[in-house]
Amino acid sequence: MIQDIEKFRKAVVTLKSSATFILDYGNDDTAMTETLFNKVRWVTGESSDGTAITTKTNPYSELSWSAVKTEMDKL
Repeated sequence: MIQDIEKFRKAVVTLKSSATFILDYGNDDTAMTETLFNKVRWVTGESSDGTAITTKTNPYSELSWSAVKTEMDKL
């Protein structure tokens, strides 16, 4: 799983270097899948107290599961 997460991170950076995210995964997650991708919390800003503002709606059209998976497969 850790290897998949690192590939996922690298793929995101390759496709959209400014994108930041929080990936909550549990013990049942053994691979980076489209289901897990759809659970990513994308950071869209910061509140006045420094807390990340997140959304589960992907704000980056260039970061579709298909595009990210293609980049992951290259690694």
